[in-house]
Amino acid sequence: QVQLVESGGGLVQAGGSLRLSCTASGRTLINYNMAWFRQAPGKEREFVAGMYWNVGNTNYADSVKGRFTISRDNTKNAVYLQMNSLQPEDTAVYYCAARSLVAVTYNYWGQGTQVTVSS
Repeated sequence: QVQLVESGGGLVQAGGSLRLSCTASGRTLINYNMAWFRQAPGKEREFVAGMYWNVGNTNYADSVKGRFTISRDNTKNAVYLQMNSLQPEDTAVYYCAARSLVAVTYNYWGQGTQVTVSS
């Protein structure tokens, strides 16, 4: 089992930045694909950014490309999401997720952290 805990959310003005952290316990994340998802009120959860276990291979939703950066520190068993140039439409609950290499879908989820961007 992998337990994921997100932190770093908050209220920020448009144009500002936040850095989300996701720390894991129970298993090392070194052999897991990691991702960030978000869910805005009244909308479905959507993929934001992902990083494969072999660091260096990342992908992003078009809406965040050039503004968000996903990274991981295997020594700290943590994943991060640096969010710059935040916009009100980025307001959502952000979730960290992990997928083992043999899993088809992301099978471990954190509880989420709220990000609110004011205009």
